[in-house]
Amino acid sequence: MLLFLLVSKLCRFSDMKLTVEFGGGLELLCNSVKIHNVNVELQSGAEKLTMKDLLSWIRTNLIKERPEMFMKGDTVRPGVLALVNDCDWELSGQLDTTLEEKDVVVFISTLHGG
Repeated sequence: MLLFLLVSKLCRFSDMKLTVEFGGGLELLCNSVKIHNVNVELQSGAEKLTMKDLLSWIRTNLIKERPEMFMKGDTVRPGVLALVNDCDWELSGQLDTTLEEKDVVVFISTLHGG
């Protein structure tokens, strides 16, 4: 029984199931797919997943073209609204926001061409 609990605890931290959504035109960078149900593997030894980790994972695994339209450095570009469970990430710590299993992370471009 003790071994089962230890393995379950370790497995809990091996990857995290999240929903990542793109809107306002950002979905075009991901083959026009708006909603992604993803499993993000945690870094070796990490006990939590932050938005900084997720953004790096998104750049590598979801963005298919023009990542510079979504990110600038290690954060989102100005004009991209980021929400974690319908809450503006600026209220929860931005890059340091800790994500939990089954969180919904939404990115919406507020900039439109004309």
